[in-house]
Amino acid sequence: MSTENEGNEGNAVPSVPSVPSAPPVPAAAPEGTPQGGPPAPEAPPAAPSDAPTAHIPAATHQTGAEPPAAGPEHHPYAPPSPQQPPAGSAAWPPPPPAIPSYADGGSPPVWGAPEHSEPERPRKRRASGLVAAVAVAALVAGGVGGALGYWAADSNDSGSSGSTTVAASNSPKDFKRDPGTIAGVAAGALPSVVTIDAQSGDGEGGTGTGFVYDKEGHILTNNHVVASAADSGQLTATFSNGKKYDAEVVGRAQGYDVAVLKLKNAPDGLTPLALGDSDKVAVGDSTIAIGAPFGLSNTVTTGIISAKNRPVASGDGSSNKNSYMSALQTDASINPGNSGGPLLDAGGAVIGINSAIQSTSGGGVGQSQAGSIGLGFAIPVNQAKNVAEQLIKTGQPVYPVIGATVTMEEKTGGAVISDEGAGGTPAVTPNGPAAQAGLKAGDVITKFNDTTVESGPTLIGEIWTHKPGDKVTLTYQRDGKTSTAELTLGERKGDS
Repeated sequence: MSTENEGNEGNAVPSVPSVPSAPPVPAAAPEGTPQGGPPAPEAPPAAPSDAPTAHIPAATHQTGAEPPAAGPEHHPYAPPSPQQPPAGSAAWPPPPPAIPSYADGGSPPVWGAPEHSEPERPRKRRASGLVAAVAVAALVAGGVGGALGYWAADSNDSGSSGSTTVAASNSPKDFKRDPGTIAGVAAGALPSVVTIDAQSGDGEGGTGTGFVYDKEGHILTNNHVVASAADSGQLTATFSNGKKYDAEVVGRAQGYDVAVLKLKNAPDGLTPLALGDSDKVAVGDSTIAIGAPFGLSNTVTTGIISAKNRPVASGDGSSNKNSYMSALQTDASINPGNSGGPLLDAGGAVIGINSAIQSTSGGGVGQSQAGSIGLGFAIPVNQAKNVAEQLIKTGQPVYPVIGATVTMEEKTGGAVISDEGAGGTPAVTPNGPAAQAGLKAGDVITKFNDTTVESGPTLIGEIWTHKPGDKVTLTYQRDGKTSTAELTLGERKGDS
């Protein structure tokens, strides 16, 4: 899967197991829209296949895989080539699994964004090229329409008895869009959605989306949308009315793929989007996504909730920094540039943050950037809200942990506690939650509360839907015997 500023998704998925038993889906981030060179006169330029993806904290208690070899530096518009990590290593955080278990017989999925493409040309050229191409198309269409109009008028004047057309009683601008309709929801939400432009210190950049979180000017988005410009770059947020504001990063959480920005000189009268309850979302509920796919700001698409609690891992393939989520799956069209934008319910409340997509495209060099095939993934808003409040309060994220390192291998029937942790440390942290509950290296965790665990990433995604201090029940197997253990989640502060 890919993450939004992000680039592209993973490979085609022949079959998908029922939730929540499926292992994590490698996701491509839809957010960042790369900037390309001038397009051919006939049509708008195709979006490049690169875009940044989400990152996970460099160290934590729940992984056991070796980090993949470092690739080109990740930027919102040009994610590096995905790397497949060796299975069974103990480094944290773990790289994504080689193949999702539901991708029967398919080629290995691409983790995070597509492979790095040729160096991007200045975005301004791409933007102007797109505008120029659209303008040419409009002129051609206008010319055809004008010619047909003249022919019709001339035909009427020379012998026809009069027009037989019937005019509508009201023009479209007079139609009333009720609040509960898609048009009504979109009209109410669009003024609170922004298109984020992230420019790194070396001039490279990409496009993503965010939305107004509170009246103080905080904007909620994905970490991978702003990561390249967080330290020394420039961030701007443009509203649907065209007004643009500079912004700065308040805090980022790589593992959750959540970031909070603050508008500089924020205007008065900001209207935050209402937050819904993602725990109460049902499969089949209507969804509305708003974003800037391939740089096309203020785009509205619709669909339904296709699945819940979908284990998703996304990364840029250039490091061991990946993101894990127990995601909402939707078939609303989500593409690069949608990342960080709101996924709304039928009433206009935010139920998720659009973060990743899966695609049939491998995203290799020379290939165009992957697009929607109806498999989009959003961070549940209940989790995103908890992270946002922590970032606004302290500027750094807090992660719940069980105090054990698990492998990232697939087809193990659960999350296997490694023989040792990162750097030769104990796989089960002494006096940590797992140790106090009696867990040992080699134990296979098969359930987290009532949720079936199929792999290490699945376990991490479920753990991170909770808070430090929450009490949970783990079901595990040891020497062919099934047991349960109750423990209180510990905490780890910051991304490291």
